[in-house]
Amino acid sequence: MSIQEAAMLMAELDSGVLPVSEGGSLIGMITDRDIAVRAVALGMSPETSVRDVMTPQVRWCFAEDDLDEVLEDMGRHQIRRMPVLDAGKSLVGIVSLSDIIDDTSPTETSEALASISEPGGPHSQSDEHGVKPSEG
Repeated sequence: MSIQEAAMLMAELDSGVLPVSEGGSLIGMITDRDIAVRAVALGMSPETSVRDVMTPQVRWCFAEDDLDEVLEDMGRHQIRRMPVLDAGKSLVGIVSLSDIIDDTSPTETSEALASISEPGGPHSQSDEHGVKPSEG
């Protein structure tokens, strides 16, 4: 898929993020910001592959994970949207900070938002160790 096709799909879905998969496995995420900053700003062609500008080594959570821990992880790693996997590690959705706001105390939400918005942080889906380690 090209970045132009990804942008068109984002517009159609009214979404700023798309998961990138290969063979049923999540291999990355691409955001509208990735397209703008990593591709358009650098003069890349609209035909550039999504794989060339996506964020690989995505941090994710399981559908059964505790919401407070997910929120804390999002804040710690400055992630606004996190893929949600089932027990078989198949993508079942994407949780965003706005999804969590209604189910979380205002204090926890504001702390996470402050962490996510802090300048100079990693501003990435991945950390220095890459993908969240498998539990179990």
